[in-house]
Amino acid sequence: MTLMQKFLGATAAMALLAGAAIAEPALIFDLGGKFDKSFNEAAHNGASRWAEETGSTYREIELQSEAQREQALRRFADAGANPVITMGFAMADPLSSVAPDYPDTKFVAIDVTWLDTPNIRQIGFAEHEGSYLVGMLAGMASESGTVGFIGGMDIPLIRHFGCGYAQGVKAVKPDATVIANMTGTTPAAWNDPVKGSELTKAQISQGADVVYAAAGGTGVGVLQTAADEGVLSIGVDSNQNHLHPGKVLTSMLKRVDVAVYDALKAGDALETGVFTLGLAEEGVGYALDDNNAPLVTSEMQAAVDEAREKIISGELEVASYYASDSCPALDF
Repeated sequence: MTLMQKFLGATAAMALLAGAAIAEPALIFDLGGKFDKSFNEAAHNGASRWAEETGSTYREIELQSEAQREQALRRFADAGANPVITMGFAMADPLSSVAPDYPDTKFVAIDVTWLDTPNIRQIGFAEHEGSYLVGMLAGMASESGTVGFIGGMDIPLIRHFGCGYAQGVKAVKPDATVIANMTGTTPAAWNDPVKGSELTKAQISQGADVVYAAAGGTGVGVLQTAADEGVLSIGVDSNQNHLHPGKVLTSMLKRVDVAVYDALKAGDALETGVFTLGLAEEGVGYALDDNNAPLVTSEMQAAVDEAREKIISGELEVASYYASDSCPALDF
């Protein structure tokens, strides 16, 4: 080996070490884009908060197809990104293939809790608990006794939302009717506001006067149509009350923003394993602000807050769809 080759080899090694020392984290948004006003945007908000507070930067990609999932994971891991944060249940299979190949890289999986891989921080949410609370509000606000639920892709996770919602509705209005529709069976269901609008109109024609959307970007069409047709809507994941002030009854908050922010803030100290964030951990909840304050009476708020405390204490148990692949309050 010549002196020049030794020098070049040493230089390359130093560059790799320097790259590792200043490696940026990375965030992979799910289909629907980072400005879906819901799930992905919550992640964007959490990452942006971290970047603003620390002056640090992160890399990101907005997936356009299923094929990009594994490609994006490997690209970021090869580049030394750490941690690599992924959004959505559909990243589970790609992660199970990729993470073992990069044991020194930590991955964060939002909405994935079942992988047996040591270098992944898996974060789930008790969506049924938060959905129960907004279901109570829907039941109390409904004048017709019929409310709606519009999910995105028909998967157990979204049925989990709908099941909690229906239980909350019937807790305050036992004879209420809950109409449930899913947007589709492929990932395209997360970003189809036109279909969301059509389903909303169909539910309104059946008497629904409150409609809860758990459908990512599709929900934008649900909320818009509900406002146009003079009925109330319920947003999801991010606080969507501001999209149609006085028309959105509340939003079921799923603190994806906090999960992403905390993962980035932890840095090298990021703990892997499985974590579930519910009401007790303030991982889910309902939104109350100036935009919806006129719609939620003090009596409604008191009832919901009492239920929240009972769920946290264990006095009230909300049935999980995951427990039996069925729902006691809703026939999907």
